[in-house]
Amino acid sequence: MPNIFRIIQLILPWISIVFLPKRSFKQYLPVSLFASLLVTGMCLLAIPYKWWVVKGGWKVKLLNDGSFIFGPFLVGTLWIFHLTFGNLKRYFGVNIIMDSLFSFPLCYLFQKLKLFKLVNFRPKHIFFSFITFSLIIYGYEVLIKRIK
Repeated sequence: MPNIFRIIQLILPWISIVFLPKRSFKQYLPVSLFASLLVTGMCLLAIPYKWWVVKGGWKVKLLNDGSFIFGPFLVGTLWIFHLTFGNLKRYFGVNIIMDSLFSFPLCYLFQKLKLFKLVNFRPKHIFFSFITFSLIIYGYEVLIKRIK
C-alpha cells in the first residue's frame, strides 16, 4: 500500500501542470527547485537527528522523501507562486493553510499509512520549518526578479 501511495503522490500533481501557463512554469521553476533543495536538506538532517524514521532503510526513505519533494511539494510550490506571487499577504496566508494541512492532519494520516514515523520531530516543527522555508523562497524569488 505505501508504494502505491508514493507513486500516486509523485505522478498525480504533475497532471495538474497542463493547466499551469508555460510562462509561470518557466518563471517559478527555479524557486520551486530551490524550495525542494531546502526540503531535501531537511530530509538529510532527519537521518542523524532521527527526526523521523521510515521502515525499510535508506532506499525506502529516499523513495518516500523523493515522491513527496518532487511530487506535491514541487508542483504545489509552482502553483502557489503562480496564484499568489506579488501579494505577500495572500502568499503567506495560502502557505499557512497548506503547511497546516500537511503538518497536522496529513502528517497523522501518513503515519497511519506507515509512510514514516515522527521520532524527535513534531508536526509543529514541520509547520514552522515549512513556514520559514516559504519566507526564504519568497525572498529568493524577489531577488531573482530584481536581478532580471
